[in-house]
Amino acid sequence: MANVDVLLPKMGESVAEATITTWLKEVGDTIEEDEPIVEIATDKVDSEVPAPVSGVLVERKYNEGDVVQVGAIFAIIGSEGEETVVSAAQPTKEAESAVTDELLAPVTSNETVAKSGDNGQFYSPLVRSIAEKEGVSQSELDQVKGSGQGNRVTKRDILSYLENRSAAPAPILAKSVSAKPTAVVPAQVKPMSTKYPVKVGPNDEIVEMDRMRKMIATHMVDSVQNAPHVTSFVEADVTNIVMWRNKMKDEFMKREGEKLTYTPIFMEAVVKALKDFPLVNSALDGDKIVVKKEINLGMATALPSGNLIVPVIHNADQLNLTGIAKKVNALANKARNNKLSPDEVQGGTYTVTNVGTFGNVMGTPIINQPQSAILALGAIRKKPAVIETPYGDTIGIRHMMFLSHSYDHRVVDGALGGSFVKRVAEYLEQFDINREL
Repeated sequence: MANVDVLLPKMGESVAEATITTWLKEVGDTIEEDEPIVEIATDKVDSEVPAPVSGVLVERKYNEGDVVQVGAIFAIIGSEGEETVVSAAQPTKEAESAVTDELLAPVTSNETVAKSGDNGQFYSPLVRSIAEKEGVSQSELDQVKGSGQGNRVTKRDILSYLENRSAAPAPILAKSVSAKPTAVVPAQVKPMSTKYPVKVGPNDEIVEMDRMRKMIATHMVDSVQNAPHVTSFVEADVTNIVMWRNKMKDEFMKREGEKLTYTPIFMEAVVKALKDFPLVNSALDGDKIVVKKEINLGMATALPSGNLIVPVIHNADQLNLTGIAKKVNALANKARNNKLSPDEVQGGTYTVTNVGTFGNVMGTPIINQPQSAILALGAIRKKPAVIETPYGDTIGIRHMMFLSHSYDHRVVDGALGGSFVKRVAEYLEQFDINREL
């Protein structure tokens, strides 16, 4: 058979690239159709890419740690018996264009530019080559403002800087005919702030952030810097829910073979409230508010590693309580076992996080951009509370919990944000204790 190009598949909306983390096959290895050949990672989830056909891995076009664009050819599979040619990683079309374009002729510098600057910024081989040839020092390069993804310095940025550089020597243009491939830029994670340097003591332990923790940190900082956060709090009496779940959980386990947790009950109430206040289910695009018609609920889930991921219940408003419960259990189990697919962490329109799982009574969650709001569920606790009856008020022991609603004040005002979380509490308090599954 003819050689078959293996393309990086689409992995959900807004995901344009993935990092190759581990090659599972070596060049020359036999591969069965649908057998995983490589592990990849996006800013959302890790996954495997299966072989589209059976054959022999003829070529790996990228190395571990390289970033591949969606739709790019990253491997070639041929039939058994064909001559195997081990070839170096090939550039993407964008990188190839950058190499064959005009390059600045040597005005050499003795200083070697590092792959990562003192500010943590990554520089591509092309940018480093231009900087070295033009005598741009490491510290000088660190000051160049990048326009690429994650503020990455692109070829255009470094050339623009050189044009405006007062001390820059006149560049000699030479057309490059080199076919040497340009390495692909790794996934950019913005460097952590060094504004407040930390003094490390002799007994202190330094723990390197893993890739996911760096991405979480960047995502959280971006959210706080871009969106003015406001948080409204409401306390809800969920005694009826506690009593109903205690009565129904064994029956649910027997009938469905799964646990019945509080999460799907809370999710159901959130869905109802989002229907009542659709503006909360929105995203800000410049000066336009995009009100989402689909209700896709993200459920923040803690991983065994200590990191966090947000799988999504798509079209949650189209599911009954049993359907939501089964979806919650399935996504939580996949998250714990690192089996989530890219589509299962994409497209969320509103997020719920259960801080009560860790015994916290309330929290001030950070919005999961580009969404406009997020709800934190506190721990359920027995407390003395005033009970209103037709015969007067009385004191009783009730199951109470706090709801914390953080929202983007550019989109959601206090009246709307407060009314929404109050409506969620009302749905929880009005839960029918005689409800059938």
